[in-house]
Amino acid sequence: MALELSVPGSDLVNATVRKLAAEGAQGAFVLLPRHIDMVAALKPGLLSYVDMQGQEHFLGIDEGTLVKCGRDVRVAVLGAFVSDDLASLRDEVARQFLTLDDSERAARTALARLEAGAIRGMMEFER
Repeated sequence: MALELSVPGSDLVNATVRKLAAEGAQGAFVLLPRHIDMVAALKPGLLSYVDMQGQEHFLGIDEGTLVKCGRDVRVAVLGAFVSDDLASLRDEVARQFLTLDDSERAARTALARLEAGAIRGMMEFER
């Protein structure tokens, strides 16, 4: 499979791979070359792939999307980094992508309130 992993502004990985494993919103999954075409929302965590030489590589990724079409696998994430040390990679993912800062938390809270208000308004309008 041809893997292309992009972050805003650049391509981080362009490789031919035998296998790819990631964690989506619906749970973890593995892609092999003859896997059915699919689209998945990715959550922050680890993405691993095995290259054609059998070497396994690990990336810490932020949320994003994965699209598999034929032999092409395209991954677009908000942020990512590569590391050979799996333990430090997990810690870095938790520190960078799983911990929300105060401004991000406030923005998400405000957005949730706006969405709830819009839904309430639509429900009242239907009556």
